[in-house]
Amino acid sequence: MTVAERDVNDDTIILGIETSCDETAAAVLRGPTSVLSSVVSSQVDLHARFGGVVPEVASRAHVELLTPVIAESLVEAGVDRGGFDAVAATYGPGLVGSLLIGLSAAKALALVHGVAFVGVNHLEAHLYAALIEEPEVEMPVVVLLVSGGHTLLALMNGPGDYRLLGSTLDDAAGEAFDKVARFLGLGYPGGPAIDHAAMQGDPEAIPFPRAMADEGYDFSFSGLKTAVVNHVRKHPEVDTRDVAASFQQAVVDVLVLKARRAAQAYHARGLCLAGGVAANSQLREATLDVCVGEGLRALLPGRSYCTDNAAMVASAGWHRLRSDGPSPLSLAAEPGLSLPDGT
Repeated sequence: MTVAERDVNDDTIILGIETSCDETAAAVLRGPTSVLSSVVSSQVDLHARFGGVVPEVASRAHVELLTPVIAESLVEAGVDRGGFDAVAATYGPGLVGSLLIGLSAAKALALVHGVAFVGVNHLEAHLYAALIEEPEVEMPVVVLLVSGGHTLLALMNGPGDYRLLGSTLDDAAGEAFDKVARFLGLGYPGGPAIDHAAMQGDPEAIPFPRAMADEGYDFSFSGLKTAVVNHVRKHPEVDTRDVAASFQQAVVDVLVLKARRAAQAYHARGLCLAGGVAANSQLREATLDVCVGEGLRALLPGRSYCTDNAAMVASAGWHRLRSDGPSPLSLAAEPGLSLPDGT
């Protein structure tokens, strides 16, 4: 009897696969939160010399790495190749070549082993990252999802029930971190490089602009990036550490200000960080301060769950399988997929 023919429950074992960008990942979960294994093979070193992710390089690396990563996740979980009930894989958003590799592998495994296949929205998966570690959370919560490709605010009323409040109108915050780090010669990836340099700088040294701070819940970071470039060119003697700290503070101020405002407006019970930039130390500290001041539950995922991983994909897949059933094997990759909006 397959999982499609019986109820999805806390004993349902999900194999998750994540290949949306430059991380090759697989994980095995029992139910939505019990992580039996989580394996991530990073491609950072492959892309560092290019200063960013090269789609063709990423796709080729996924082809080489995915099979051994899946095998390692199954061995670590103590699960045989046919010992899982469903396979969940990211189908968007992301790089189309990378997405297709994970999708194809997931569909093949589902067919071979006669189990359900579940397509997972990568953005939705990020919403579950913090809930893996803290499943008992009173809803609603405001989620601030900040990564290299996305910056958005969403109200989460429960599994599968979201309301998109705002998103970036240009550069994502993580993209701005990468571009500024590259300009300052700090290396790749930009987020950790800026974070490290900022620890030794003065966040009040340079009054960079806080774009759209008083305008709704949308974000804009392109102008801030330009302000950094113009300031450094005008003041070439400026301390790079002060630039990094002032830039980071400007980004964090806007992110946290809008998240706090949304939590107040929608009477949220908690504030949740998600995405790669959720690993930023200043953002985590500022979010925690707001939650303490506002009496909100702070949902800060462990750093291993901030970056792309398959545990969050498996968790989201469990919820989607329970609510919607298996996905069709005809499901195509959608590189421009957006978060499902309940409004």
